[in-house]
Amino acid sequence: MRLPKRPLHPGPRHGVTNEIPDAGLTPGFFRAYDGVMNTPTNPRSSRRRFLRDALTVAATPLVTGCASLPFLRKKTLLVFGGTNFTGPAIVDAARARGFEVTLFTRGKTNAELFPELEHLIGDRDPDVGDGLKALEGRSFDAVIDTSGHVPRHMKASCSLLKDKVGAYAFVSSMNAYADNATAGADETAPLAHLERETEDFRDFAAFGPLKVLCEQEVTAAFGEHGAIVRPGLIVGPRDRSERFPYWVARADRGGEILAPGDPNARVTLIDSRDLAEFLVELVDRRVGGAFNAVGPEGGQPMKDILAACQRAAGTPSTLEWVDADFLLSHGVAAWSEMPLWLPPDPGLVGFHTRSIARALAAGLRFRPIDETAADALAWWRALPEDKRVFKRAMTATRERELLEEWRMLRA
Repeated sequence: MRLPKRPLHPGPRHGVTNEIPDAGLTPGFFRAYDGVMNTPTNPRSSRRRFLRDALTVAATPLVTGCASLPFLRKKTLLVFGGTNFTGPAIVDAARARGFEVTLFTRGKTNAELFPELEHLIGDRDPDVGDGLKALEGRSFDAVIDTSGHVPRHMKASCSLLKDKVGAYAFVSSMNAYADNATAGADETAPLAHLERETEDFRDFAAFGPLKVLCEQEVTAAFGEHGAIVRPGLIVGPRDRSERFPYWVARADRGGEILAPGDPNARVTLIDSRDLAEFLVELVDRRVGGAFNAVGPEGGQPMKDILAACQRAAGTPSTLEWVDADFLLSHGVAAWSEMPLWLPPDPGLVGFHTRSIARALAAGLRFRPIDETAADALAWWRALPEDKRVFKRAMTATRERELLEEWRMLRA
């Protein structure tokens, strides 16, 4: 029996082992083997003896009733969140990679999901209820954090876990950057600064700067094994933001669709499942540092995104491209009432053009936009009727009125 000569992945800290790729043997195998016999690489061991002794080690759990040999233990992952939008995709991706997943939530959002997993109930705020007590005395191979918004909360969880996990990935935001005025900016671009003391992350002016302070807590606690992932616009199944769902639902309704501004304007989108797989990839390999996780380099033309929505719907429809100045003069709110649309602005040229070179080198990959559109629409169609409503996006009446006036102006 020839042992694989492939190098080991760097193993997590604190005695946690990691797998030899594709081999099924771990560093723990060699340590367990050393404890009862000659090492497999000892030239004095005969092939026959090695095979006999290896089988003896493999059978040990059956003989002793002990299932805790290092090379038999599954990798463990703690997910902060895990039941809302990106969380379920992270759980699926992690389980596909062999992780045993534990969820830490407040037990309020989609609490019925994943009944087969371990759920730890608490609060990110250590001063609310039981806070982080459910995590005391626990250790994990890795953590993926989707719910960190307040630096004080982050400091508490990072302090508790810093000596008990091997890798930590934090989902930050593109809003962590100070501005969007530079096309192609990478992760070294200036970061936002909190102008006034606040923990209200729902305040848009504070959201990005608070994420920056949270990033700093992760880096301070986990160093080179702390990953900071800054996504842009996340889309796909379970997206309740109204931005992408508006367009798949609008295409599903069919007819004449008001399409905003320049058909060739670039937009970057990342499917929540691609983001999830990237996060799991980072913690599985214990890769740290900052990464922009937006859509494909340079974005996609708005016309291509809307065309993908039309193809997914299969409902007869046409796009009527309406000038940006007309929309602005009629008080159409960019991004909210008119989802995905940003009017031309020199201060926003970098919003959809951030460099993703580091993320691509670390394993970020993208599925086709048609797949994202089809799956997002399938999820939308499956919702109860009372849930298939938009609170901010353009209504059918408003769209019809604008299209009529646009046609009259051009006649």
